Amino acid sequence: MSVTAAKGFRATGGSMGIKPTGKSDVAIVTTASGKPVAVAGTFTTNKAAAAPVQVTKRHLEATGHQATTVILTSGNANAATGAEGVVHAMELCATVARALEVPPTSVLICQTGLIGIPFPLEATIGGLAPVLQTLGNDEDAGTRAAEAIMTTDTFDKQATVVGSNFTVGAMAKGAAMLAPNMATMLCCITTDADVAHVDLERILRRAVEQSFNRLLTDGAVSTNDTVLLLASGEAGHVDLQEFEQAVTSVCLDMAEKMAEDAEGATKVIHLIVKGAASDEEAHAAARNVADSLLVKCSFNGEDPYWGRVVSELATAGVAFDIDRVSVAYGGTVVCEAGIAKTHDVEVVKAHMAQRHVTLECNLNLGIGSATMLTVDLGHGYIDENRTTS
Repeated sequence: MSVTAAKGFRATGGSMGIKPTGKSDVAIVTTASGKPVAVAGTFTTNKAAAAPVQVTKRHLEATGHQATTVILTSGNANAATGAEGVVHAMELCATVARALEVPPTSVLICQTGLIGIPFPLEATIGGLAPVLQTLGNDEDAGTRAAEAIMTTDTFDKQATVVGSNFTVGAMAKGAAMLAPNMATMLCCITTDADVAHVDLERILRRAVEQSFNRLLTDGAVSTNDTVLLLASGEAGHVDLQEFEQAVTSVCLDMAEKMAEDAEGATKVIHLIVKGAASDEEAHAAARNVADSLLVKCSFNGEDPYWGRVVSELATAGVAFDIDRVSVAYGGTVVCEAGIAKTHDVEVVKAHMAQRHVTLECNLNLGIGSATMLTVDLGHGYIDENRTTS
């Protein structure tokens, strides 16, 4: 179970006709009582933020960060669609609100898919009613919702953590346009914990920083990125430290699944940078390596070409000394003090052939450290993205 695991929520998914294939393309997550609950959110930093991002922010501001419902659609991003796109996003919220008998501003919206194509409101709006009739609070209902938000994803992404007296569930979508600096995809998290909005915001932002903001597949920041955390409060008060650990855990789970499902990827790379002058500098260095097409290609070819790694560390704009840096693949050091180190080539070769690989860089200048989750650059990524997709 995912978004339906926590007490006080219902969900569903189905087709409203956005996707020509007839596949599921709309998900609904709503409170079982129809009453608004506390919500925290993080959003894309892209200045071309899509209509649904704009509308959701407005609704949260209007309600004091409360909501009853989230509608999520896939197949059309409703991004770069002008004022009409905003009107269409608001009409989707209003239609759901009328059906559930809740205020329109209590409905939030997330959309994903193709950019720059007008949302087909008239052709699809009538498809909402039948989907809404299938709302439920069981595992199948949560899975229907998770499957409906998939675009180029090859599997639905769900996670649940059960705490001592509360539950956190999540669903997400994301396989490309994944880069740090917010959320890097759509994610809806529900909990039955009773947590004030100010604490929800703080906890969500820290969880996002430790998970989604440490994920980089192709370096592209989407126009629609949104993470929402809704708290029904039905489980009562909770230990905030335990709750934060649970929220962070589901976010990490979602980030890992997105790396696993990244378009065209054959490797999931666990990148560690330590020995930096500060944590901030370690993160900058790690991101520079993770963002390198040359490094990504090396991993795709299972080639431990550490020279490319050192070069990216040296151009990250952080403190660096070539005579101190070391690089290791799967724990085997191949570069030490900036030069090649004799090592067991077969051990490294075996590690590079695995699905999950580890790259560890030590700048040996301080105690700063950071981790990143990234992937290789595979032929499938170009095949997927060489045309509109």
